[in-house]
Amino acid sequence: MSVHEETIAKIRQLPEPLLQQVNDFIDFLLMKSNSSLESLWTEFSEGRETVESDFSDYLRNLEDYEERLNKGEIQW
Repeated sequence: MSVHEETIAKIRQLPEPLLQQVNDFIDFLLMKSNSSLESLWTEFSEGRETVESDFSDYLRNLEDYEERLNKGEIQW
């Protein structure tokens, strides 16, 4: 029996509520194996890193602003 046939046999034994989870997982695997979607995921991840770095700069600037405000160097 091939892996394909074994997998189908196991799926047929699953109760109905679990079939959606198996279906979703198969969709995930197919998406992951699709190279064009993989490149989209990479672009998304790179964009997220940029946003996170911008956010850390924002936090540093905000902390600096708060310190200067507390010292009275600037007024609200």
